Amino acid sequence: MRITRVHGKGKVEGGFLLKACRLLVVDGPDSGKDILLHKPVIKVGTKEDNDLRLADDTVSRHHMEIHHLKDGYLLKDLGSTNGSFLDGVKVKEAYLRPGALIKIGNTSLEFHIKEEKLGLAPSKSTSICGLQGSSIEMRKVFAIIERIAITDATVVIEGETGTGKELTASAIHSLSLRSKGPFVVFDCGAVSPTLIESELFGHEKGAFTGAVARRKGAFELAAGGSIFLDEIGELSLELQPKLLRAIEHRAIRRVGGEEEIPVDLRVIAASNRDLNEMVKEGKLREDLFFRISVVRVILPPLRQRLDDIPVLVESFIKKISRVKGISPEALDILRAYSWPGNVRELRNIVERASALAEGELLRPEDLASLTSSRTKTTTGGFSSLVGKSLGEIEKIAIMQTLKAYRGNKVKTAKVLNIAPSTLYEKIKRYRIE
Repeated sequence: MRITRVHGKGKVEGGFLLKACRLLVVDGPDSGKDILLHKPVIKVGTKEDNDLRLADDTVSRHHMEIHHLKDGYLLKDLGSTNGSFLDGVKVKEAYLRPGALIKIGNTSLEFHIKEEKLGLAPSKSTSICGLQGSSIEMRKVFAIIERIAITDATVVIEGETGTGKELTASAIHSLSLRSKGPFVVFDCGAVSPTLIESELFGHEKGAFTGAVARRKGAFELAAGGSIFLDEIGELSLELQPKLLRAIEHRAIRRVGGEEEIPVDLRVIAASNRDLNEMVKEGKLREDLFFRISVVRVILPPLRQRLDDIPVLVESFIKKISRVKGISPEALDILRAYSWPGNVRELRNIVERASALAEGELLRPEDLASLTSSRTKTTTGGFSSLVGKSLGEIEKIAIMQTLKAYRGNKVKTAKVLNIAPSTLYEKIKRYRIE
């Protein structure tokens, strides 16, 4: 696991820095008010939907915003009646320095940057909100979750399929100050490209054929809580600017609507793809990557933390009343496997073996499907590919990948590194059902 900051001075001795914006009211009706926020955009004004709400009647309802950008913090006046002044100079837009004095109406604010050092010392915990692991790798993940959960920082979680990205996102939400709010999961790879904008942001009645009533999208449904954008790398380049705006401004516009609707939520994203590479390839906007990567967590695959297998198996077995444990010999078989499907595959194997086991302990004979699969893998698989045509080999690869992903063609195409349209053509050509 590693956590990377995409802005500031980068890595520091023994950990990483997480920046927060601090605004201290030093003069005016709200003198003494102090806020500390890890947000991409901080809103200031007298209306209740602002992050810093002021009682000063000389301040506009939506007076100004402070944007956390790659180059620093940028103050933007929102066309206020009395203007915004930075160190005595009236400004429309200006970058802020630590200690800067901002005057709006009769209120004076001091701007500060707080840098929180996130150490990578492993947590003492071996489980957090359903996540299990006693290995150093997982206890480092737990340490980061414990530190960032109470902030409102946007998080992106990367890792192979089956490593527990959704469970990690759920743990961050459960330990946050938003835990009483909703936790909305949105799989960007499971929705048709023609419907994804409506599913994310909602739509108005009559916005398109079939829109017979107004409908809220995932962002509105997550208000007050957290939204988990799974497989964010699957979003089209056309939709990415709209998502970026929603994350930056915490506001959305329904399809077919004109009103901008504020949404107070935390954004957690995930991908099983290398997002850095996607930026380099032009498949993911750099500014969107920056926005979602305030904190970046990469989950280790199970093959890199085989010491966690006993504690994981124990946790799965506790949910199965008829099985009491596992024999040392069976554990050795599990440790020797490469686990391409990671923790999800381990759970499925344990549940299947438990259902078929005759005794109270899982034994090697109960893992027959796993040992059979392992034998095929180590002896070349499918007896041998020697003598088969390239078309036959390609058909086998498509069939097995479709089976592994339960028929999900979007994920199958991604794993095989081909376009979905190409996959559909090959399925038709090889008559794969």
